[in-house]
Amino acid sequence: MTRVGIVAGGPNSAIADLTQYRQDIDIWIGADLGAWYILEKELILNTAVGDFDSVNNDQLILIQNNAISFKQYPIEKDATDLELAIEIAFHFQPSAIHLFGVTAGRLDHELANIQMLYQIMNKGVEATIVDSINELSLFRPGSHKIYVKNQKVNISFLPFSNVVQNLTLGGFYYPLYRENLEWGTTLCLSNYLIEEEGTFSFDSGILIMIKSRES
Repeated sequence: MTRVGIVAGGPNSAIADLTQYRQDIDIWIGADLGAWYILEKELILNTAVGDFDSVNNDQLILIQNNAISFKQYPIEKDATDLELAIEIAFHFQPSAIHLFGVTAGRLDHELANIQMLYQIMNKGVEATIVDSINELSLFRPGSHKIYVKNQKVNISFLPFSNVVQNLTLGGFYYPLYRENLEWGTTLCLSNYLIEEEGTFSFDSGILIMIKSRES
């Protein structure tokens, strides 16, 4: 089971500490400036991809010299650097993809990056966006379990589709039983676990789960 970490060029201040994922990630792919972030943390840069318009010449040379695979594209192209990195990630037949450096920058990019989770999920691959205080994942209908290392983590649920039907939460401070979540609702914001293991289930729709801690 190969786990891929893709690091994009979002604001450095919002990027999670990549070294904490050293044991969890098998393949590191850097998109543009993300390749430099990987090298800064002394991780193995398996692939560097993008137009590299966000790095200076010295950084580019170091990326070229240290990446196992280096792919540079023109600035004018139909796919973003992150999309190119995701395409490469699929070549490794991953069981999971973690996206770093894809939030806290331009809002249009951030919303598009969240939507990319849907494309990854449709390939049958688990996908999570990670930054310094948040983890965001999408889920299809069914029953799911959730664990957190820190019981003070806030857990929120939002509909990604127009409606998520019959959402049930177990093991949470605010339990829920077969409630429908419609687009724009705030019903399931800022919950947290009161047991070691939580559960959530729903019958239809696509659900966003966000784990957040105070910055």
